[in-house]
Amino acid sequence: MEKQQDFNKVLSRVDVLVLAFGAMIGWGWVVLSGDWILKAGSIGSIIAFLLGGILVICVGLTYAEMTTVFPKTGGAYHFLKETLGMKAAFIVAWALLLGYISVVAFEAVALPTVVEYIFPNYQAGYLWTLGGWDVYFSWAAIGMAGSIIVTIINWIGVKQAAFLQIVLTLLLTAIGLMLVFGSTFGGGEIQNMDPLFVGGMAGVMGVMIMTPFLFVGFDVIPQVAEEMNIPMKAIGKIIILSVSFAVLWYVLIIYGVSLSLGPNELKVSSLATADAMGAAFGSPLFAKILILGGIAGILTSWNAFIIGGSRIMYAMAQDGALPAWFGKIHPKYKTPSNAILVIGLLSTLSPLLGRPALVWFVDAGGLAIVLAYFMVSVSFLWLRKNKPELERPFRAGKSNVIGWSSFVLTIGFIILYMPGMPSALIWPYEWIITLAWWVVGFYFLFKKTSPAKPELSNSGVNENVGARNVN
Repeated sequence: MEKQQDFNKVLSRVDVLVLAFGAMIGWGWVVLSGDWILKAGSIGSIIAFLLGGILVICVGLTYAEMTTVFPKTGGAYHFLKETLGMKAAFIVAWALLLGYISVVAFEAVALPTVVEYIFPNYQAGYLWTLGGWDVYFSWAAIGMAGSIIVTIINWIGVKQAAFLQIVLTLLLTAIGLMLVFGSTFGGGEIQNMDPLFVGGMAGVMGVMIMTPFLFVGFDVIPQVAEEMNIPMKAIGKIIILSVSFAVLWYVLIIYGVSLSLGPNELKVSSLATADAMGAAFGSPLFAKILILGGIAGILTSWNAFIIGGSRIMYAMAQDGALPAWFGKIHPKYKTPSNAILVIGLLSTLSPLLGRPALVWFVDAGGLAIVLAYFMVSVSFLWLRKNKPELERPFRAGKSNVIGWSSFVLTIGFIILYMPGMPSALIWPYEWIITLAWWVVGFYFLFKKTSPAKPELSNSGVNENVGARNVN
C-alpha cells in the first residue's frame, strides 16, 4: 500500500509542547494522589515519581534522537521497522496502542467519577456489578457522551484538537498551581505530611509502577512528526522540556495534597486533590474549582492519546501490518478517520466496566508502555552501533550512556509488574486485558507482517531530515 502524504503540517512548537505536557498531567493527579500518599507516604511517593521521571527522561532522550532520524507518522513503529525489522515494529506499536487506548479508556471512566463528586447519588438504571462495584446506565452514559464529543473533535482536524489542548492545559495548570500556593501559604500544615514513608521499598514500588502510565504522553510527539511545522532539531528539546515539566507537576501536587490533608482525612476522601484544595482555602467552593481542572485534565489526555493512537494505527496500516481500512485519510479533514473511530468506540464502551477499571487500565497499560520503551531503547543502541555515521539533528549525548540507562531501567520496571512482586498485575482483570490484547495482536502479526527487514540508507534518512529542517 503506497503511503499517502496527505497530512497537514500545522503544528507549531507551542502546539507540540502543550500536546505532550497536557497528555502527561491528565487526570491521574486528581483521582489517585491520595492513594499514592497512603501507599508510600508523602516523601516516599515523591521519590517514586522522581525515580519514574528518571526513567522517562532517559527514554525521552532516546525518542528525541530517533525522531530526528525517522521523522515519520507512527514514531516508535518506524524506529523499530528501520532497525530491528517489521515484527519488532509491530510488537512495539501494538504495545503502545494498548498503552494509549488504556489512557483513553481511563479518561472515559474518570469523567463520570468527577461528575459523581459534584452531583453525588445521581445513579439510575442498574446494569451489573464488576469488581464489587455497581454499574449504572446514568453513570456510564456521562463517560460515553464525553467520548463521542472528543472523538468528533479529533475527526475534524488535528489543529482544532491542538487548540483545544492549549486552552484546557492553561486552565488545568492555573488550577493546579492554586492548590500548591494555597497549601503552602494558606491552610496547609507541615505535620500533615507525616508519615513521610509507608511500606518501605514495597510502598515506593507500588507507586512507581504507575508512573509510566502517568508520564506517557511525550511519545505522542513522534506520532505527529509529519504534522509539525518545526525544525527537527527542536523536537528533542521539546520532548525533554515536556517531561521535566510533568515530573515537577506531579511532585508539586503530591506536596500540596500531603500538606493540606493528614492520613485520616486521606483515608475517607474520594477525591483527595479536590478535598485538599478545599482545605487549603477553607472553602468547599475551591474543591469544585479544582474539579474543573480535573475535567480539563481528562480532556487533555483523552485528546492527545486519540491523536497518538490513531497515527500509530495509520502507520501500521500503510505497511500492511493492519488492514488497509485503518489507514484511510479523510478527504476533507486530513485525519486518519477510521482509526479515530475505532479508538473512539473502545473509549465509548469502557465506562460500562465501572470505576474499578481505572486501576485496571493504569496497570495493564503501564506494562505495555514500559515494554515499548524497552524496545525503543534496544533500537536506539542498535542504530548507534550499526549506523554511527547517520545525521542526527538532535543527539542524546555523545556516548551510549543514555541508551544503556534506558535499557536497564525499563527491564527493572518490567520485572515490577511480574507475578511474585509486591506491585504485580492483578488477576484476573489486569492479566485478562493484557493477554486478550496480545492474542489479537499476534493474530495480526503472523497474518500480516512481512519478515523482510527494510534497508536503511543514509540518503533516504537524511533527505527526510533535511526536508523537515527547512520549516
